[in-house]
Amino acid sequence: MSLKILQICIMLSKQKNSAQIGFYSSFEEQLNHSHPLYILANRIDWNVFEEAFKKHYSATQGKPGKPIRLMVSLLILKQLRNLSDESVVGQWAENAYYQYFGGEKLFSVKPPCVPTELVEFRKRIGEAGSELIFKESIRINGKDADDDNLSGDTTVQEKNITYPTDDKLYKKIIVKCQAIGLKERVELRQSYKFTVKNKHCSAF
Repeated sequence: MSLKILQICIMLSKQKNSAQIGFYSSFEEQLNHSHPLYILANRIDWNVFEEAFKKHYSATQGKPGKPIRLMVSLLILKQLRNLSDESVVGQWAENAYYQYFGGEKLFSVKPPCVPTELVEFRKRIGEAGSELIFKESIRINGKDADDDNLSGDTTVQEKNITYPTDDKLYKKIIVKCQAIGLKERVELRQSYKFTVKNKHCSAF
């Protein structure tokens, strides 16, 4: 009796019909509308970038460029997720929300571009274009983007700071001693003038 019950419990489940028509009718409807990227995609004024950057493209010559919204969205995603050019391009082909954010109407398994195209796009729009993207990102976060000066959190950004090393301390000591000797009119056996000019003070 117990064996019979066990056999019933482990019966093979029926296979689902993979050809069944999906409940949702579009790519957008299949997404979670509460997802941050879905919300952000609908808050950004993409036409701002279209109008500002179309002057960098020729209407008649050259091969067709990638859509402006796509390239701008990749740059924004790169900053939001702290990704390299290679990573954001690779993840785009795996992430439906990345693709919706970039203006896609259908999911694609192909990468949107090659990483070097992001480099070229940044060069094309220049510093002014990058500032426009930053300004729009400030606006959608509820900040006042009309100010000439914008503040950003740089707590995790690398600073242009030099840290003390033995060589630097050696040079500092030599310079101080030279100043004291000159003030007290002490005749120095060696000034180490040329040693200080060298990059390293190991000879000292």
